[in-house]
Amino acid sequence: MMITVDENDVRLDVFLQRKLEKYSRSHIKKMIDDGLVKVKDKVVTKSGYKLEKGDVITYTDLPVKNLDTSPEDIDIDIVYEDDDLAVINKPQGLVVHPACGNENHTLVNALLYHIKNLSTINGVVRPGIVHRLDKNTSGLLVIAKNDKAHISLSKQIQEKTCKRCYLALCDGVFKDDFGTITTHIARSKKDRKKMAVCPDTEGKLAITNYTVKKRYNNYTLVEFDLKTGRTHQIRVHASYIHHPVVGDDVYGKKSKFKLNGQLLHAYKLEFTQPTTKKHIVVTCDLPDYFENVLKSLEK
Repeated sequence: MMITVDENDVRLDVFLQRKLEKYSRSHIKKMIDDGLVKVKDKVVTKSGYKLEKGDVITYTDLPVKNLDTSPEDIDIDIVYEDDDLAVINKPQGLVVHPACGNENHTLVNALLYHIKNLSTINGVVRPGIVHRLDKNTSGLLVIAKNDKAHISLSKQIQEKTCKRCYLALCDGVFKDDFGTITTHIARSKKDRKKMAVCPDTEGKLAITNYTVKKRYNNYTLVEFDLKTGRTHQIRVHASYIHHPVVGDDVYGKKSKFKLNGQLLHAYKLEFTQPTTKKHIVVTCDLPDYFENVLKSLEK
């Protein structure tokens, strides 16, 4: 891949961190250290190398580590299935696909056991995975069984014709019954493991609609409708408007409830079936621990 530098006197590693949002600082440093980055066709192995406007950078990503993506007999809740796809109700705590630090016991390992055919577009590490949910976010995920379905579903997400709705319990009481949060989101410059709202000249556009479902004393049950699919989008936006999702200890605060993660649940998916073109709507109930918190607030 080629990138043209648009400013003077910026460090190579800093520039790449801004442009390659999906990579961590350590990942970029290793790319540079391993001689995988070139400036003006010459290998540069110093992270602090100062760039000049107009410099052309080319890079090769680190070799993909071979992960053990063997089938595992992990129970999964398949709430809808046909010849092209399946919709899974992912539980809180289950990682979607293998990665460094979580190489086994993922949803992908379970899919390989329970579903015979999966799309191959995302390779052997993410077979069938069209979109993702955070480890501690529960709810509906659509899985493609073939590449044709995968392309169709990905296009629907990109063109915003696939509707994804979430329910979340947020700290504080929302003033407005509904609204839209529109910002740009990029990887945090302070903590590369986090995402953050950034100036409109940086990051990627993120749009989230919200509707208040119920107000409690110091809490609000909110429906979020994603118009874009940025990493941690709902959690970042909820925190940005000073109503972080309850249980989110990354973008919010420690909850008084005994939780293993945020109270954020993808409860509804709407999409067009790739072959029949039928409009499909799939919903699922809130998990018990979420319902129990709501019941406690009713008292």
